[in-house]
Amino acid sequence: MSEERPATAIYLISPLDTGGNFPARLERALDAAPVAAFQFRVKGIDEHEAARLAAPLQAISAAQGVAFIVNDSVALARRLGADGVHLGQDDGAVAEARARLGREVQIGVTCHASRHLAMEAGEAGADYVAFGSFFASSTKHSGHRPEPGILAWWQALFEIPCVAIGGITPVNCAPLVQAGADFLAVSAAVWQGDEAVNIRALAEAIAAAGAAR
Repeated sequence: MSEERPATAIYLISPLDTGGNFPARLERALDAAPVAAFQFRVKGIDEHEAARLAAPLQAISAAQGVAFIVNDSVALARRLGADGVHLGQDDGAVAEARARLGREVQIGVTCHASRHLAMEAGEAGADYVAFGSFFASSTKHSGHRPEPGILAWWQALFEIPCVAIGGITPVNCAPLVQAGADFLAVSAAVWQGDEAVNIRALAEAIAAAGAAR
């Protein structure tokens, strides 16, 4: 492994249901293994309800030193004072998000399997680009299937971090780590079952794959 590049880190994404006992589950997951970022991803609810659900999760993330990222909504990210926002291709321009959120907020962009979209995002000032879905995902369906080589290509040419997303598990993550993913975005692999056991297994698989690259 290059001494200049940090080890691949975990980027944890919430399930769509973040009510009930989910704050306790998040705390348990973050206690079990190092996590770089947590993305709050909910659909079909208004901003007030989203803010209510986000509040305890943001506090837990902050206590653990984990970046709190809001999915899709620049308005919610601004309202919460979130550490970042993740934009899909239909969620607005990076420049507009930067103008509303300021220089310190991390802005990530979904780029599917497109090198062109990734370069555009980088040129626009994105802080990271996300490629995927590398595998079939129960969390978010996507027809885009990049090869791990897109991560190696990105690492060879650009300094902006890249995130691999989509159906990633302890069993299949090694090629993505070895290709150069800075972060692995995971959701179902952690939340389906015992979150502490699952996230430890993922961390161990990432470490093993990193030692081999």
